[in-house]
Amino acid sequence: MHIPDGFIAPQMYLPLYGVAAGLWAFGAKRLSDNLDEATLPWLASLTAASFALSFLALPLPGGTSAHVTGVGLLAASFGFWNAFMAASLVFAIQALLFGDGGITTLPLNALAMGFFGSLSARGAYLFLNPIHRGAALFFAGWTGLVLPSLLIALALGAQPLMASDEKGLPLYFPFGWDITLPALLIPHALLGLGEGVLTLLGGRLIERLRRRYEHV
Repeated sequence: MHIPDGFIAPQMYLPLYGVAAGLWAFGAKRLSDNLDEATLPWLASLTAASFALSFLALPLPGGTSAHVTGVGLLAASFGFWNAFMAASLVFAIQALLFGDGGITTLPLNALAMGFFGSLSARGAYLFLNPIHRGAALFFAGWTGLVLPSLLIALALGAQPLMASDEKGLPLYFPFGWDITLPALLIPHALLGLGEGVLTLLGGRLIERLRRRYEHV
């Protein structure tokens, strides 16, 4: 799902940089005010795990790929803003140092997967947790992967409408929503089942470990 450079028109990524910059500034202030020393090592460890997991991409027909993100586990375990900032850091390092995702598309990747992925995952977790904790963790993982795939499919599919040459040919990503929506949504809905299981197992493991070390 990491969109590379050259796929998104400036008419989209420049405004998104402004939106993302404001959210990053606000998120940094929240972390500075609220992140405690007991949470920081756990958050750092899970951020590193998310960094590694999102490198494991499965190639899909049409030149795209699917991968788990760990965003659902971050959001369920540490809250929305912590998850958003951790995911944004992961995407920035991957783009700057490894070329996994573009510099111009960083705000779209961070907003789709980090912001809205974390927001939807946290919302699903808080809604379902009073009913069944296992279901809450599972759907946090599933939602945190599938909603970003929808948003990225919509963003990519809009590119032919945003910029074209004098012959009417797209200047950036060439395929419309009839291609992008099924190409991204179907495999990510299936992969989301795996992310849900990963979030369920990871969430329970983190709970046990945190309880154990709190009493050390």
